[in-house]
Amino acid sequence: MPSDSPRTPSASPAMVEERLLEVAGLSSAYGPVRAIHQADLTVQAGELVAMVGGNGAGKTTLLHTLSGLHPASGGAIHFAGQDITRWSPHRIVAAGICQVPEGRQVFAPLSVEDNLKLGAYRQRRDAAWVRQTMDHVYALFPILAERRQQLAGSLSGGQQQMLAIGRALLGRPRLLLLDEPSMGLAPLLVEEIFRVIVELNAQGVAILLVEQNARAALAIARRGYILETGRIIKTAPAADLLADDAVRRAYLGY
Repeated sequence: MPSDSPRTPSASPAMVEERLLEVAGLSSAYGPVRAIHQADLTVQAGELVAMVGGNGAGKTTLLHTLSGLHPASGGAIHFAGQDITRWSPHRIVAAGICQVPEGRQVFAPLSVEDNLKLGAYRQRRDAAWVRQTMDHVYALFPILAERRQQLAGSLSGGQQQMLAIGRALLGRPRLLLLDEPSMGLAPLLVEEIFRVIVELNAQGVAILLVEQNARAALAIARRGYILETGRIIKTAPAADLLADDAVRRAYLGY
């Protein structure tokens, strides 16, 4: 597993003080049941931010609302200076927000390479960029290069998670939304996935990491948010949250 020791990552070379994502008063509901209550959050360009909370806190709903997969019932979402609150999912992807879903959701009957090509659908006219980025994904995850013609459904859970991340990278993200990337993985695979997350962030990709493994997520993040029953109850530098006794007792298990 990633180290439990609090540490604040240094800023990536591409990081500037620019609010890439700005969410104000965001609410989201399922019928009469409100799942997200007036959430405020920001992600700077090039920043790695963790969103932690227990099961049922609303983390996945929040990401789905940011991605346009679930409608907002109130508030506003701004990305790169544009109001994207009512945009369709495909338009949000085109703007540069790509999500790696909980449970990976790879296309099981297709090969590894075909899954990656589907991620590049909007970039298909830039064949040189697609080929270069696929090579980059294979360099990040050599096992995918070895199994590029293997059916995605026959991969292990960890390999499918690598594929899901690689597929999102083919969407040319400025902001990567990661939903529970450690779920169901063995500790060594979790360590590998988190290593790649840190590497991608160092290359300038902003990341909003939603993760039940709060200790591991906060160990690699710059800032963190605590989500509880649909409400953001605390935000602070990640190192401060790791050192907070109340946070440690409630979310870190010690």
